[in-house]
Amino acid sequence: MKKKLFGTDGIRGTANKYPMTPDMTLKVAMATAAVLQHKTNSEDMTNRVVVGKDTRLSCYMIEQAMAAGFCAMGMEVVLTGPIPTPGIAMLTRSLRADAGIMISASHNPYEDNGIKIFGADGYKLDDSLEQEIENTIGQGAWDKKLAKSTELGKASRLEDASGRYIEYIKRSFTKGKTLSGLKIVIDCANGAAYRIAPQILWELEAEVISLGISPNGKNINDKCGATDTAALQKAVLDNQADIGIALDGDADRLIMVDEKGRRIDGDQLMAALAFSLKARGLLQGNAMVATVMSNLGLERFLDQQNIKLLRSPVGDRSVVELMRQENINLGGEQSGHIILSDYSTTGDGLLAALQILRILIETKKPASEALHMFNPVPQTLKNVRFKADNLNAGMLLNADKVKSALKEAEATLANQGRLLVRPSGTEPVIRVMVEGDNQQEIENIADGICHTIENTAQSI
Repeated sequence: MKKKLFGTDGIRGTANKYPMTPDMTLKVAMATAAVLQHKTNSEDMTNRVVVGKDTRLSCYMIEQAMAAGFCAMGMEVVLTGPIPTPGIAMLTRSLRADAGIMISASHNPYEDNGIKIFGADGYKLDDSLEQEIENTIGQGAWDKKLAKSTELGKASRLEDASGRYIEYIKRSFTKGKTLSGLKIVIDCANGAAYRIAPQILWELEAEVISLGISPNGKNINDKCGATDTAALQKAVLDNQADIGIALDGDADRLIMVDEKGRRIDGDQLMAALAFSLKARGLLQGNAMVATVMSNLGLERFLDQQNIKLLRSPVGDRSVVELMRQENINLGGEQSGHIILSDYSTTGDGLLAALQILRILIETKKPASEALHMFNPVPQTLKNVRFKADNLNAGMLLNADKVKSALKEAEATLANQGRLLVRPSGTEPVIRVMVEGDNQQEIENIADGICHTIENTAQSI
């Protein structure tokens, strides 16, 4: 059975509309508890769940609904307040909880919200458990597992959640080293790390200039953060800073800006980390994982360094799964999710930022030199939206004219470029990505494919 509720990264949607309504999120909590109780030996259960959130207005509503659902199942609920997503992964393990819940829609605008679920091991739930939770909701199967009135759970707030996460992040930084001498601008996207991120940098003795630290429930990711770095780029130049750091709403994503105000994406950051780890003999398997969206320039650079690149489907969970299968300790996405499995079970923007800052300190080079590892191959990404009433992406991609257009495009690119055509996991859109050394050629190829898909959609 195909999952309908869970997407590529948990559950996500417009707040107060299905599935992000109080009654539905209540059911998600109850079904999650029921599935975990079924899957786990009763002697291993702590009946504890950690619930965190970002700064969206709707988080208050969903947090209370989910807490009620877990309490109804007899679970102890530990509320952390605003905290980065990787903080929930860490606290789930630290508190020996059975699950961790992060209420966040990541880089989406405040009108949206979502639910990310971590298992007791700190990793996001696999497809089979997500499917079982969906089935349990559909069948209303939690009813038989409701706690007795004398065994209901209770909710409490973990007052030092932020402090625990701050110390965890600082421990990843080289012992005895500081950030003294570095002027850093950090943009917290008015999100989950709005207090934590500047505090970490200040405690490590950097000169800190902070943006995006005044959340009001509606300004998360609004013209700020990892998805919109214009304000950060300006602030770096205006303040003559050494580097800029941009996080997204739940701080699991990192984009940086060099001292010249130029944006540094996840591919360049991963290249710098791979180079550094290999030089120190710490790159497991002499390989790293990136998704199919990462630039061909990254692949060529790694090949020159004799580092193997493994590609996964889109999504940081897919990256982590491949890293675990191949015993690799570095992976991530062009969008800025970077996983350093020596320290964390999921993408962590702050953790990755500290490892990048370590490179600046040790090389004594400006960010424009130390973090510019390769020249990206020209890449174009276009979206084709279609009406979902009588169509789906599979129908379009399997149409003869579309398959023929794709085959022709691949022949044109030969071995000098890449073509990736995939359906969106969250909306009726087909994404077309083309890479190659000739910008005009890849634009023409992408336009031709989009035109063929649009005509096919109109003719079906």
